[in-house]
Amino acid sequence: MSRDFNAPKIRLPEDYFENLVKEVCATYKDGAGINLFDGFKLPHQQEIVQLIERLLEIVFPGYRVDSDYNPDTLCFSIGHQLQEIYYSLNHLVVSAMHFKNMVDNCKDCDVDERSDRAVRKLLDSIATIRETAKKDVRAAYEGDPAALNQDEIVLSYPGIRAITIQRFAHVLYTEKVPLVPRMMTEHAHSLTGIDIHPGAKLGAGIFIDHGTGVVIGETAVLGDGVKIYQGVTLGALSFPKDACGMIIKGRKRHPTIENNVTIYAGASVLGDVVIGERSVLGSNVWVTDNVPPGSKVLAQR
Repeated sequence: MSRDFNAPKIRLPEDYFENLVKEVCATYKDGAGINLFDGFKLPHQQEIVQLIERLLEIVFPGYRVDSDYNPDTLCFSIGHQLQEIYYSLNHLVVSAMHFKNMVDNCKDCDVDERSDRAVRKLLDSIATIRETAKKDVRAAYEGDPAALNQDEIVLSYPGIRAITIQRFAHVLYTEKVPLVPRMMTEHAHSLTGIDIHPGAKLGAGIFIDHGTGVVIGETAVLGDGVKIYQGVTLGALSFPKDACGMIIKGRKRHPTIENNVTIYAGASVLGDVVIGERSVLGSNVWVTDNVPPGSKVLAQR
């Protein structure tokens, strides 16, 4: 006689599930921001993933397994992709804005017009993001002696993926689109281990080498040619609070990294400080003050 190893070995009390349901349901009475029972369809993570893959295909055409481009059909294929991006992104943005209006109790806010403006702003940025991506890939190739060619970088370097996704998310962030930009960069974070807030401003030719554990905060500003290694934090030092003890939001609280700065592994740069151009911050340093241009900051032994 065969034995069902999945069958429970202990007999549960008859009222076990009844009591368990009551206990769990009691927590729904005060959801404290983690219940959504009002019938709103929020952007779904899988829709975000599909959008990101379409955008990456536009920036780096031909690198996906199912890509089948040639010079004669490229523009036709890109045109089809752009139309799909417009309608899918518009759906996501409208959903997010309707939800934000519900939370803010804004009954007269023009969601359709704002969504169309934000989506077209992103589409209009694609050519610029592609040109910037060329500089990012080139910076990675020139900055990493292990890189054999630029194809390898596009296919496998996590920094390129994280930075490119963040550039698109930043466009939506500047248009005050709720939810979607953060969902995009958090997807990149989950894929790469690199956490770049959509509010951060990134220059061209940024190279994040290895990348695991890199954190770049919301109000950080990075100039051109910045090179960052794994475990670097560009974060906030402290959070000022109002009279009610609540954190004051919207202020500049993260570093500004000027052009051609190199920050080595494990360094932490905290607060609204400026790291002058061409400076080098060594591994594991803790920086909370301005650094003049051309400086070298090393950890004390």
